[in-house]
Amino acid sequence: MLAVTFALLSCQDSSSDTTAGEDMSTEEVTEEVASATSFKPVVLNDSIASPLKQVSGTIDGVGVTITYGSPAMKGRAIWGELVPFDEVWRTGANEATTIEFDAPVMIEDQPLEAGKYGFFTIPGEEDWTIIFNGVSDQWGAYQYDDTQDVLRAKVLKGTLADSSEYMDFFVDGNNISLTWGDVIVPFSVAKG
Repeated sequence: MLAVTFALLSCQDSSSDTTAGEDMSTEEVTEEVASATSFKPVVLNDSIASPLKQVSGTIDGVGVTITYGSPAMKGRAIWGELVPFDEVWRTGANEATTIEFDAPVMIEDQPLEAGKYGFFTIPGEEDWTIIFNGVSDQWGAYQYDDTQDVLRAKVLKGTLADSSEYMDFFVDGNNISLTWGDVIVPFSVAKG
């Protein structure tokens, strides 16, 4: 768990090279995070091209559930091409990703009430905007309405030593991280 914590912390340090886990592959990060926490992805539907997955557990005593379509790279260039920079992304495939908290939390030191939110991002080359939207039940980002945003925060992206074929979410301590390809995007969660 220490190596994963170091990997996640190193990608948040803007004064250093944002390479997360120089000595760890994505598979090692995945295995270590899954074994160190109660957050283990469960496949809800594998009959579709981008399997529907769910990760559930607690952070700082708060119940958290993340439900998402897990797309694969399939040899495609992801960042800046399949997923454009500086545009709202559903952060997964098919239905919009949702994150549910059973009590108030602090996301990157900003308060967020208990509830279920549509989770969107705006990927950038250096940093990302994470978005918690009040409309959780929507397909992709086609009906996304920024007036329904409840919280937005800027976070730094990191780089993994090895590439992750599938997009997934992982938890280490008080960080939730999105990984796909060679990118890792962590954000902090604490009891509100």
